[in-house]
Amino acid sequence: MVRHALSPALRPYALTAGLLYAAIIALGLWSELFVRAALVVPGDAEATAGNIRDAAMLYRLSIAADVGMVAADVALALCLFALFRGAGEMLAAAAAVFRLIQAAVIAAGLTFSAAGLGEVVSGRADSALAMIEAHAFAYDLGLVFFGISSLATAILLARAGHRVLSALIAAAGLVYLVGSGLRILAPPLTDTFAPAYLVAIVAETAMTIWLLGFAARSPKGNGG
Repeated sequence: MVRHALSPALRPYALTAGLLYAAIIALGLWSELFVRAALVVPGDAEATAGNIRDAAMLYRLSIAADVGMVAADVALALCLFALFRGAGEMLAAAAAVFRLIQAAVIAAGLTFSAAGLGEVVSGRADSALAMIEAHAFAYDLGLVFFGISSLATAILLARAGHRVLSALIAAAGLVYLVGSGLRILAPPLTDTFAPAYLVAIVAETAMTIWLLGFAARSPKGNGG
C-alpha cells in the first residue's frame, strides 16, 4: 500500500478535529453512561418515570449534551474530510457522508427523548418509557452508519501510515456494526455485547490523542 503522508499544513484541521473528538467523547459518555443509564430502568416504566421526574433538569441537560455532540460530529466530519482527502478523496467523502448520516439519525432520535420527558410530566409512564426506548433504538441505528464511516476512516489511516490506529478504528467500526445489528435483529443479546464498546472508547480516545499529537508536532517533524 502506498503511503500518503499527511502534510504539516493540515495541522490546524487536526487540532480542531482533536478538540471536537474530545468534546464528543465527553458529552456522549456523560449523557449516556452517567445520566440515562442512571435514570432509565429497563422494563420498569414507573421507576424510570419517577427517576426522570426527580431529575428533570439533569435529563434536559443530557438532551442538550446530545445536541452539542451532534453539532460537534458535523463539524468533525468536515475536518476529517479536509485532513484525509489526500489519502483518497472519494473514500474521505464517503467517511464524511456516513458520519453525517449518523448525526442526522441521532438528531432525529432526540425528538423521542424530548417526547419521553413530556410524557413523564404528563404522568404517562408507559408511553414515556416507549419514547425513551425509541430514542435508544435510533441512537443505535445511527451507529450503523458511524460503523461504516469508521471502517472507511481506518483505511484512510492505513494509507497515511498509521496501521495501529487504523486497526483500532476498524475494530471500533466492527463493534458499532455488530452492536447495532444485535439491537435490530437480536435485542436480548444487546446487554451481553455491551462490554465490547470499551474497544470503541479506547479507539476513539486513541484517535483523539493522535490528532492532538499530530497538531502539536514540530513543523520540522514528519507530517505523516
